[in-house]
Amino acid sequence: MIYGYIRVSTDKQSTENQRFEIERFAKANGIVIGVWIEETISASKALDKRKLGMLISAIKTGDIIIASELSRLGRNLLQVMSILHHCLSSGAVVWTIKDNYRLGQDIQSKVLAFAFGLAAEIERNLISQRTKEALARLKVEGKVLGRPKGRKSTKVKLSGKEETIRNMLRRGLRQYVIAKRLHVHRITLSNFIKIKGI
Repeated sequence: MIYGYIRVSTDKQSTENQRFEIERFAKANGIVIGVWIEETISASKALDKRKLGMLISAIKTGDIIIASELSRLGRNLLQVMSILHHCLSSGAVVWTIKDNYRLGQDIQSKVLAFAFGLAAEIERNLISQRTKEALARLKVEGKVLGRPKGRKSTKVKLSGKEETIRNMLRRGLRQYVIAKRLHVHRITLSNFIKIKGI
């Protein structure tokens, strides 16, 4: 069986680009995708909570998993290596399009998979380390990180509803009724009215 695997981290991302890449690759190589596996989940989630976990536990010798890139499978070295180890020990093959990997039973595939995973893990650790160092330097320089203490956000739950509130008040509705209709606490509404001078 040939599986097309697609994963995005959030529902704000689209799966269409990955599907297009896999379909184009399949057409160019005369391959027919038998089953599509799509999921919206972070790669940091445990494998048994992902559709990919169910897939790799069901694969058999000769099966092929095609993904747009190896990073769609896992987020860190340990996870990628674990997935590849399971696939390879089951006799399945993993193909990636952007990375152009054909990871099968040969030693070259295993070395490539290890090298790729190690490089990705090192890069993530370096980015994390650089971020922490930059934040530490800013703190030493006296810069305030995050929202300044005591400052309130200019955007609140009732932002953009000023005219609606005015109309309700003109119609003689009491504040607790308005608050209930707008799904906020009456104190939240009262404070908003004072701040905005409604």
